[in-house]
Amino acid sequence: YSPGLQPPSVFSALYSVPVCFAAAGTSPFVMANPQIGLHFPRRNAMLVPLKNCFSGIFVCVQTGSSLSACENAEKYPSLGLKKKGESAPGGAQTKMGKSYDVMVIGPVSLDCNIDHLGNERREVGGAVVASGFAAAGSGAKTAIFCKLNPEEADLSERFDGIAADLYWKPSVHTCSIRNQYFTADKEKRQCTSLGVCDPFRFDELPDVQTAVYHFAGLVYGDFDGALLEAASRHGKVGLDVQCMLRHVEPDKSMAFHDWADKKQYLPMIDYLKTDAAEAEILTGLTDRAEAARLLHAWGAKEVLITHNTEVLAYDGETIYTCPIKARNLSGRTGRGDTTFAGYIVERQQAGVEEALRYCTALVSLKMETPGPFRGTRQDVLDYMKEFY
Repeated sequence: YSPGLQPPSVFSALYSVPVCFAAAGTSPFVMANPQIGLHFPRRNAMLVPLKNCFSGIFVCVQTGSSLSACENAEKYPSLGLKKKGESAPGGAQTKMGKSYDVMVIGPVSLDCNIDHLGNERREVGGAVVASGFAAAGSGAKTAIFCKLNPEEADLSERFDGIAADLYWKPSVHTCSIRNQYFTADKEKRQCTSLGVCDPFRFDELPDVQTAVYHFAGLVYGDFDGALLEAASRHGKVGLDVQCMLRHVEPDKSMAFHDWADKKQYLPMIDYLKTDAAEAEILTGLTDRAEAARLLHAWGAKEVLITHNTEVLAYDGETIYTCPIKARNLSGRTGRGDTTFAGYIVERQQAGVEEALRYCTALVSLKMETPGPFRGTRQDVLDYMKEFY
């Protein structure tokens, strides 16, 4: 079936007919947990995908359960299934011909954030969340594709109210990270991995068109070179390099290492985002402008480098910088993700300097409030008029 469509509305019409078929196409998506399936009460049957097979082939098995699909939605709310009378979140559909300005791709994360005073905050986050809200709030036609174990996180709650189409695929584990911050500005932290999601593959992405593939990963292994190469043949590629540098060590600590294949894959990147520390790891240079020039020389078409004081952009001709003017740092988490999403979106309709100014104003505004950006493009433009 088409996984973006919410199962209850599709299958409610099938309750009174035999259920034994192979889904058309080779869609790799499963809207429900493969271990749960979808029940057909009048047949006491359950539609389940073949184990370890995401080819879109399903088998019908007898079950003693009389749960309806809507009852499944009630019993397993974390699946994000549509309950009776509800509309599909984000209106997501897998449909040939559907197109987007940007598709944000990455794992959601079960985050445990502890500030320098010991205050703990738990939430479903990740780069895909911060980037997705920033892109959609900026007015772009946005698709979000993520992975998670649906028993561990509630997608519908996390993305509630977002003006984007949401696609997802189940993973054995949900990414989970403990962030211990040591300073008030949250520039120094220790990260510990509590779980890593399954790697992403290009053939898992929804069968839609997008102008830009925005890869918003969290750790090394989320994406590989083959995925970047395939995406570059279908659209522009934006990569936050964090997920190519941050490795999970055997003791579950997280450490940054250089990207061994950077010179092979940087020529496939239209928009490359790093922070100052990551740029130094990649290039060995502490001067951000010189690091940007070297990353461009290695093939990245446009380079964005974030810092706690400013954002820098380089297109091979001019170094541009724009100051961050946030009045407080209560929403510091997601700074780079928000900045990059804003730059990519604005860059589709404006020049480098204009896109840099927009994304810096966006992140300055976002950092004044905890959580992802829930404002509008007009809010950012108003902020620009006041502070820029």
